[in-house]
Amino acid sequence: MSENLRICRKCHLYEETEEEFHAKLETYIANLDEDVRVDQEAYEKRLAICEKCPYIFNGMCRLCGCFVELRAAVKVRKCPDVERRW
Repeated sequence: MSENLRICRKCHLYEETEEEFHAKLETYIANLDEDVRVDQEAYEKRLAICEKCPYIFNGMCRLCGCFVELRAAVKVRKCPDVERRW
């Protein structure tokens, strides 16, 4: 087995509480460089759009498998739907 294999962090969620996971996600987003992260207004707008999307389930996009909070926070990321919502 290769030493360079990556571990899917989602597979280890059972090892921490939902609150711990969300705290880590919030910390990660807060520590993104300013040139990478969207401003707060754009972030909130993106999340509001995602909340209404039929592909969202428990904070994850069923089209691409991302955590919408993280995707919405990064400037270069877009909605993965064919008809992008943002």
